Amino acid sequence: MLSFWQDYPEIQNKLRVTQELMVDRLKISNHDIKTALEAMALQGGKMVRPALFYLFAGLTAKASDEKLWQQLIKIAASLEILHSATLIHDDIIDDSPLRRGIPSIEAQFGKDVAVYTGDFTYTVYFELLIETMAGTPFLEKNAKSMKKILQGELTQMQSAFETTISIRKYMKAISGKTAELLSLSCLEGAYFSGADQKTQHLAKRIGRAIGLAFQIYDDLLNFTVGLDEENKPILTDVRLGIFTLPLLIARENNPEKILPYLQAPEKLTREACLELSDLVAENGGMTGALLIADGLTQKALADIEKLPDGSNKVLLTQATQALLERKY
Repeated sequence: MLSFWQDYPEIQNKLRVTQELMVDRLKISNHDIKTALEAMALQGGKMVRPALFYLFAGLTAKASDEKLWQQLIKIAASLEILHSATLIHDDIIDDSPLRRGIPSIEAQFGKDVAVYTGDFTYTVYFELLIETMAGTPFLEKNAKSMKKILQGELTQMQSAFETTISIRKYMKAISGKTAELLSLSCLEGAYFSGADQKTQHLAKRIGRAIGLAFQIYDDLLNFTVGLDEENKPILTDVRLGIFTLPLLIARENNPEKILPYLQAPEKLTREACLELSDLVAENGGMTGALLIADGLTQKALADIEKLPDGSNKVLLTQATQALLERKY
């Protein structure tokens, strides 16, 4: 999935170096866990978190400062490793057979190996933090971010199958589950490259807006992808009792039509799922969620305009548009 960054070769090259470091650091004598870790590192997604980290670091860091970039590569790897660890544990909880289109670590190696793989991944994350952040405020910031990510996951878990879940509670969940780590990635890129306080504040805010919009767009995909493919599972979030923004907006607009589908969503037939998808679109769920995501995108782009001028500011604008300006 690094092909996403093919129009940004400087970022793509840094992400490849980051992957190489991850493979090197995620080594262990246990053969199954070693194989699982290598698969995780090399078959990753777009690596959005380290990419945003590099885009913000490049606003200030000089390309010639080799010592600084060695530190920055380790920090970028720590962000992707933390993200990967959370995904491994998510797949265990959900019994998910796939991750990014390939069998999940649990599906490939079993629950025990997956648990140990996730746990070991966290230890490597902590090692990288100690090596790069000792004596800075960011050991504490990472601890607080981990807590917020967990709280976001717990909010989502506690809200599962809750037919009356509010849009505010949904936003709180994704603020921790997705937006927190993206915000941290942008902030760390600015801080560790030596950016001023104003740039750091903007970085944190931009990352949060991108994170919220990114998750909402993903939630929209759940109501559009695979609907025409008979053998592909559809509305997977709904069937797990996870009611996301498009569905919540449609429920607010027409509870009488939507609520019956939420009483036992795990039992929904494919036909019922297709009916629900149509109802979500007909009752403003898709357009309403798109409006909110587009608003967050424009907020991020407006704040990017306030960053110091330079080639990385242009790249950051282009990358944000590529990540967030999708059509459904």
